[in-house]
Amino acid sequence: MELRHLRYFVAVAEMENVSRAALKLHVSQPTLSTQIRDLEDELGFTLFERTGKSVRLTDAGFLFLKEARAVLERTNEAVRNSRAFAQAGETELHVGYAPTPSGHILSATIRAFQKAMPNVHVKLHDWSNEEIAVGLRDGRLSVALIARALERGPFRDFRFEELVREHVRLAVPPNHPFARRRSVSLADAAQEPFIGLTREDFPDYHGYLASLFASVKNKPRVIQEHDGMTSVVSAVEAGTGVAVAVEALGYAFGNRVKLVRLTPEPKPISFGIAARKGRLSPATEKFWQCAKEAAASIGVFPKK
Repeated sequence: MELRHLRYFVAVAEMENVSRAALKLHVSQPTLSTQIRDLEDELGFTLFERTGKSVRLTDAGFLFLKEARAVLERTNEAVRNSRAFAQAGETELHVGYAPTPSGHILSATIRAFQKAMPNVHVKLHDWSNEEIAVGLRDGRLSVALIARALERGPFRDFRFEELVREHVRLAVPPNHPFARRRSVSLADAAQEPFIGLTREDFPDYHGYLASLFASVKNKPRVIQEHDGMTSVVSAVEAGTGVAVAVEALGYAFGNRVKLVRLTPEPKPISFGIAARKGRLSPATEKFWQCAKEAAASIGVFPKK
């Protein structure tokens, strides 16, 4: 089935006459009749009741007419939007981000980008990793600053470039006994009640927890789940439990919690920039470059 089949069908349905529809479409009547029959054969049901020179929609035809019009309207809208975009250029750039690790890079990136492309407005979206992955895939997001803890996480199929490697720490309340230690073993940490991110929104976070404590006999018990790190920090600060976090959390939340080194030292988490594979738009390409330069200028470019 092609769009022309739908256009031919709608024209015949509206004119209720194949000859008049053929004139409107600038095709011959036999060609139009053949195209309608081909469409009916593909659909597996009759669209028209034929009475002499006139045609009338069947009940199934009425339903299909509504759907065909919707498809053609959406197609026309896509063409209009794309043509307007091509003529006017990019005016918005939708960026997804993970707040905690991106805080010390995002602001510098936006400043540099706005200086380079002042006519493109950056729209930020503080979403979960799963939401960001979906947003990149369906085009609602052009680019994202994200943490990639696991190779099998939601960003494995995207173009990704590392900007920084974040050390993993244990976040505890300032008055917690662990706050006075220089380091805490994974086994000791696992004995504490944990605060985590919601499993449905951050399945990769729970996958990382499982891999982090794989060598520990008694696994950590997550007693609360929240939909963002701001809420996790508040719960830890209140003394509800402890949490695994990256070192950049100290940049974002100051001394509200204490970050303690874990032993043995976990492998750092890769933080970087992601987009769909393929050619990037000019604005996305510039934002990508600005993020790399921002990471390098503030001394957080990944250490080899």
